[in-house]
Amino acid sequence: MEIKTYQHKVQYYETDCMGIVHHSNYIRWFEEARTDFLEQLGIGYDKMEQMGILSPVVSVGCEYKTMAKFGETVIIEAKIKEYNGVSLVLDYVVSDKLTGEVRAVGTSKHCFISSADGAVIVMKRKYPEISKSLKACIEDKGTDR
Repeated sequence: MEIKTYQHKVQYYETDCMGIVHHSNYIRWFEEARTDFLEQLGIGYDKMEQMGILSPVVSVGCEYKTMAKFGETVIIEAKIKEYNGVSLVLDYVVSDKLTGEVRAVGTSKHCFISSADGAVIVMKRKYPEISKSLKACIEDKGTDR
């Protein structure tokens, strides 16, 4: 499975009065990592939206392991867990850049819809090249850590 990494420095506004990252920010970091992942594949959200494709979040979950704090840099690993041509599931691992300690793990599920009418898009039929790129990420070909 192909893993893409994204780096994020914890900002002051992302923390509470104890200097600990508020739980909602991990979901934002997942989005940052997912956006970067797709851009690295050459199929960023901007390109998809120009083609009339939207990819809303169907579900998202996060399990918090340890606390990230102000001033730390975290690495978010993103990988495609499942892709069937209609829906896409990504897994995320957030870890401290210096220690490697896992801060959180999560997942998000997405579908593809038309920006014109909201109809579900079967990517493998309508956009086979994009579908091929997504499918290639889940085939066992090593990682690019």
